[in-house]
Amino acid sequence: MRTTSMAQVAKVAGVSHQTVSRVINNFPGVREETRKRVKKAIRDTGYVPNTAARTLVTNRSSMVGVISVGSFLFGPTHTLAALEKEAREARYTTLLTTVSENSREEFFAAVNNFLQRSVDVIIVIAARHSTTEFVAELELDIPLITVGIEADVAEHIPGLCVDQDAGARMAIRHLHQLGHEHVGLINGPENWNDAQLRHDAALDEAQKLGMRIVNYSGDWSARSGFDTGMYIASLPVVERPTGLFSANDHMALGLFAAFAKCGISVPRDMSVIGFDNVPESGYYSPALSTISQDFDVLGFRVLKAALALVAGEEPDLTPVPPRLVIRESTARLRVE
Repeated sequence: MRTTSMAQVAKVAGVSHQTVSRVINNFPGVREETRKRVKKAIRDTGYVPNTAARTLVTNRSSMVGVISVGSFLFGPTHTLAALEKEAREARYTTLLTTVSENSREEFFAAVNNFLQRSVDVIIVIAARHSTTEFVAELELDIPLITVGIEADVAEHIPGLCVDQDAGARMAIRHLHQLGHEHVGLINGPENWNDAQLRHDAALDEAQKLGMRIVNYSGDWSARSGFDTGMYIASLPVVERPTGLFSANDHMALGLFAAFAKCGISVPRDMSVIGFDNVPESGYYSPALSTISQDFDVLGFRVLKAALALVAGEEPDLTPVPPRLVIRESTARLRVE
């Protein structure tokens, strides 16, 4: 298959070969009108820049390496999808490696592979504590940024995340404002960064508000939510919490199934709020109140911060704010 050459692009755009090269490599000194004309010629001819040659000229490969710990849950998956989309729009190629949760060997092999491929920056989606520990060991000559680790967790490593602390506090304040003083926390796995952040913030906020708190263990799955719901349903009514904060929406779905099986009405007998705002949560029965995370904004912000690091600039690491979504699963406490 014949490929379009830079000379052909120059001919279509009516400029020199050098001007096309300057536009491709984002060099200054090209008028905006000329830059637009060259970019249009590139699109019209289907020209694909030679990555190896471009690397020699700019000392950049326009490749970003992303390491994700093996998980296909909502948060990490949507973070990765948003990142890849933003990278494409910035004309960067994404190289992805998924590693096992506790495999230090796989993690460092992935890093070495990226270094051999001359990526410009490495992004680590650090969902679990073990990944945070691996990242802390790295000393690289290229930039690295994490997703899911708050800045004070790994001081020398830049990180970006959705503000988990703020989201959990929103959920607890929402239940408190509805009159719920006895609240249950259905927590995620202890080895997940987000689960720990949500638990700690929710517990702290509840204590500040003088609420009575009960902790229940979960593992993100609807099954663990169902088991917790069945246990709560087995308690005498006076011992049950009246409001529940589920650390993710899937566990809330399991709660709904258990309560429906046991004749407990949501929200009449029990208010439930989740976290994530998965696309299906608005169609649960009842529709789930939850905390929404904007993964499109997170992906954009992470890629922007990564490219700032590549350029030697200071990245914006301000956490992405969450949003409270109020639906039918939470209601004011009934006083009988």
